[in-house]
Amino acid sequence: MSRATRLLDLLQALRRHRHPVTAATLAGELAVSVRTIYRDIASLQAQGATIAGEAGIGYVLQPGLLLPPLMFSADEIDAVLLGLRLVADRADPGLALAADNAAAKITAVLPADRRDAAETNVLMAGPAAPVSDQIDIGPLREAIRAERKIDLSYRDGDGAASERVVWPIALSMFNTVRVLIGWCELRQDFRHFRTDRIAVVMVGTAPIPRRRAVLLREWRGQLAATTDRF
Repeated sequence: MSRATRLLDLLQALRRHRHPVTAATLAGELAVSVRTIYRDIASLQAQGATIAGEAGIGYVLQPGLLLPPLMFSADEIDAVLLGLRLVADRADPGLALAADNAAAKITAVLPADRRDAAETNVLMAGPAAPVSDQIDIGPLREAIRAERKIDLSYRDGDGAASERVVWPIALSMFNTVRVLIGWCELRQDFRHFRTDRIAVVMVGTAPIPRRRAVLLREWRGQLAATTDRF
């Protein structure tokens, strides 16, 4: 392995870790010595990479560093483009267009040989079943990002109608349905709402009382504790 490749692999390893990671852990992942990690960290810092930490404590790559597209392997390109094609085939029109645009941008900046391989990629997304949503999913995504409450007119599986105030935290996309995950003020608990059963959605101006990241962790904790959530 060349030194340039090793440095790029080290940057990628640092990107995978959100919290400080020790030189010993990095050395194990990259199959090099701890001393090599120390030298490579120093080299990357000298070249402008914002890596915080020190020997014996751990290192973390600060946000903002953009890695060149040359570092993508053939398998990584396949994975990214396949994921974008699945989104383009299964998401709402707004997100599908964003996926197509992202795929075009990625393909455009690839080296010529990788670009040709990407354009003739053998991994394809199979046909998706139609989703019968009555609403535009775009405002739901915006409410999630902005951490705003939403008002829903909802009809459950038995046909019973209700009005809900929900703190939206995520959207889950399946082959035939999409599910909004959020904290329901009526039920005082996390609930899952099929988007094809939402008749009306209105995004309010009131912020959700708790951070979405915290709510998402709590929901995942509940999900891990039970097997019957939908």
